[in-house]
Amino acid sequence: MRLILVTGMSGSGKSVALNLLEDIGYYCVDNLPANLVVSVVESLATAGYARIAVSVDVRSGPTLSNLPASLAELRRTVDLRTLFLDAKTETLVKRFSETRRRHPLSDETRTLPECIEIEREMLQEIGAAAHRIDTSELPPNALRAWVKDFVGMAGMGMTVLFQSFGFKHGIPLDADLVFDVRCLPNPHYDPVLRPLSGKDPQVIEFMQADVGAKRMLEDIGGFLDSWLPCFVRDNRSYLTVAIGCTGGQHRSVYFVDNLAQRFKDHLPVMVRHRELAQ
Repeated sequence: MRLILVTGMSGSGKSVALNLLEDIGYYCVDNLPANLVVSVVESLATAGYARIAVSVDVRSGPTLSNLPASLAELRRTVDLRTLFLDAKTETLVKRFSETRRRHPLSDETRTLPECIEIEREMLQEIGAAAHRIDTSELPPNALRAWVKDFVGMAGMGMTVLFQSFGFKHGIPLDADLVFDVRCLPNPHYDPVLRPLSGKDPQVIEFMQADVGAKRMLEDIGGFLDSWLPCFVRDNRSYLTVAIGCTGGQHRSVYFVDNLAQRFKDHLPVMVRHRELAQ
């Protein structure tokens, strides 16, 4: 049986993810108290459900501290994957303001940003072992596509996510390793290449012709060759390698596609181009 736990920050898009999972055939339970996860999953498995998704977050209150132990117990019998959705504090504040919804931790003494920071602390242990998606700049359709990719990942070993991004839009919250390629020649300044992306043949040719780009690509690949086994031995399930350039359209996209191609025969690999998802 496959179980997907959807968790993360309030306002980060958990409902979008859960609705997508329901649409593709998962039996979904929203706002499940953390202390009931094991019993509910076992009951559903006995009833014959092979694909289950549950949402657990700070609405569980004090029982949230039971969740890591419950997940460890479930991992012995089911294919468990944990999806953690996050977003920048300013993005979450804006979303709550637009929807006029009340934060689960709000009371007469806390501001909304204070509630969000307390929530981050409460979810820190759960998020550390999960596959993370930063939804700050992500349209709902892109989030649905990324959740589908997550569901389709191989279930064994560490999955490496290569993600391109633009520094002018901020570093992704879900990044474990960040490499900066802004020192390389920028195709943006060529009027012919400006509207293209790092996936287009003309931009690929431009990058391949630069000696510095070749060297940096080899250096980053060599670093990952040396250190990915260390992360695997640390029993990591997911590792996000983020490559950033100024706008996230040309150089970082080229690097991500090349690195993913290099490592896809050794480890499960995913690719995301954050700015191209807009």
